[in-house]
Amino acid sequence: MELSNRKKKILQLLVDDYIETATPVSSRSITEKYLTTISSATVRSELAALEELGYLYQPHTSSGRIPSKQAYKLYVSELMEKENLTTEQLDYIEKLFLDQINDIENIVKNTAKVISELTEYTSLAITAHDMGEVIRNIKLFRFKDDGALLVIVTDNKLLKDNVITIPKDLADESLENANTLLGQFFIGKTFREVCDNNLVIDEAFAGYKAVFLAVIDALKNYVTKTEEVVLEGEEKILSHPEYADIGRIRQFMSVVTKKDKVFNLLSGNKGVKVNIKIGADGYEEIPEDCSLVTATYTANGTEIGTYGVIGPTRMDYKKVVSVLENVGQFLESILTKR
Repeated sequence: MELSNRKKKILQLLVDDYIETATPVSSRSITEKYLTTISSATVRSELAALEELGYLYQPHTSSGRIPSKQAYKLYVSELMEKENLTTEQLDYIEKLFLDQINDIENIVKNTAKVISELTEYTSLAITAHDMGEVIRNIKLFRFKDDGALLVIVTDNKLLKDNVITIPKDLADESLENANTLLGQFFIGKTFREVCDNNLVIDEAFAGYKAVFLAVIDALKNYVTKTEEVVLEGEEKILSHPEYADIGRIRQFMSVVTKKDKVFNLLSGNKGVKVNIKIGADGYEEIPEDCSLVTATYTANGTEIGTYGVIGPTRMDYKKVVSVLENVGQFLESILTKR
């Protein structure tokens, strides 16, 4: 059944009010706060109709009404009015990212922290390992006779955790020669080009083949391993009245503290700008009384990662969507310029 414009307006006001107050909303409350030209009896009749249609329910017969999952779905798809962030919030995002402009790796990781602080909800993220990333610099640093630290710089990342094996008899001068050759072979190429192509080395440099193969193996391990899972602000769920119950807290924490569950929640959102999941809705990882809002960010045509906010269905969707969109715009702008 198609709702009339008045029913939609009343439903929107009720959802907004419930999100703000966390208390059941009465017809009197709506008329006194918002619709002063309409009688309480008229609003009461419309609320009863909305309840019959499954958009509202009463926790007690004498109380006001609460939005159902069906109401939230209609709210986020049609009724929600976009909210702009304050100047202070926008300045905070800009300052934090600009202060870290020379530390690309931390910018990407700290994005989840920024989102959590601005929304006051728990944020989740998986940072992508994209085969299309272009290698901008690559170098080996010896730290023992048969081991070297491999450092790779791409448009968006600094990879510095790979250790490869090198021949024990490889002299320092030969290692420098190997670094020169690595630059010639790898700089300007994508991970895909490096990993998919067979390595062809001139006979004069055949002595370095073992080093090159070790570097390629390290790159393959990087792009094939599971994306990094980031969690920020898990304690923020305690500030919401829905989670005064210890059972609900345990259920929530059982999801957000398990990396495989977080990965499953976010990994299906590739290529999606903003996606809202309300309640379980076919996603077993999401508790029935939770919602998940996610966005996937890209820069220079390369996927950076998927970031999201998880919290009660009584979530401030307007604010969350606005934060995700604005943070994404800042992040993409800075990384693209870099």
